[in-house]
Amino acid sequence: MTSPGILLASLNLRPKKQLGQNFLSDPSTAEMITARAAILPEDVILEIGAGLGALTIPAARIAKQVYAVDTDRRLMEILKTELLANNISNVILIEKNILTADIDAYALEAGRPLTVMGNLPYNISSQILVQLILSRTSVSRAILMFQKELAQRLMAGPGCKDYGRLTVMLRYCSDIRSVATVRAPLFFPKPKVDSEVVEIRFKTAPDHPADDENFLFKVIKAAFGKRRKTLRNALSGSELNIDTETAEQGLKKAGIDPIRRAETLDVADFVRLSRCLREP
Repeated sequence: MTSPGILLASLNLRPKKQLGQNFLSDPSTAEMITARAAILPEDVILEIGAGLGALTIPAARIAKQVYAVDTDRRLMEILKTELLANNISNVILIEKNILTADIDAYALEAGRPLTVMGNLPYNISSQILVQLILSRTSVSRAILMFQKELAQRLMAGPGCKDYGRLTVMLRYCSDIRSVATVRAPLFFPKPKVDSEVVEIRFKTAPDHPADDENFLFKVIKAAFGKRRKTLRNALSGSELNIDTETAEQGLKKAGIDPIRRAETLDVADFVRLSRCLREP
């Protein structure tokens, strides 16, 4: 693995801050992540933000195939050269913004659900997670690196200040665990905070299935939209377009005190609430 700093400098290139480019520069850490991800020879990987190939190359040495997605054309050209130098031929390079990518189409082409990997830029991490949740029939699991603060929020439990909208959405349809902590000095350029690698393993079916998932996710979003307010006030002042009385009736019907706040509800509470708010 060529040092990212040396590689970029040799080509007179600099990381793009607006794309959140911090490249893993320690080969042993990349190997450790790949090992803990327990990639199998039959796996097809969708890598988000392939960059200079720190994870692409060790993953490709194990997996059947890797779809390596990155929006930066400069890096795609470098990665192509790195793959040739390492005699790797099972990587398909895709120059695209992952938010516009058709994940279902990649899974269809692969003939199986994908394993997603990536070091996600902070500014679009939440959007990517929502995209994966909505495409989870095409994704069996995801091994993703986040800023440590965000990773802790994703793994938080009810009643904790870190517990939020994405936490509930993930808990609804997946199991999530920590894989590894990666210290800031192991990246180039060095970020201000450490990172955490987590595994999100999507469930075949939710433990508490919703009648209408889209509506459930809208209720969760509304509840956390004004998290300092009571649920009654947060729901009635949201895009659900319901008044205070309707919100209160729905909450009471679900057995939830209207003056509770969103962070006190677990997944089952939200599913029950969404069902009661939909009923006439």
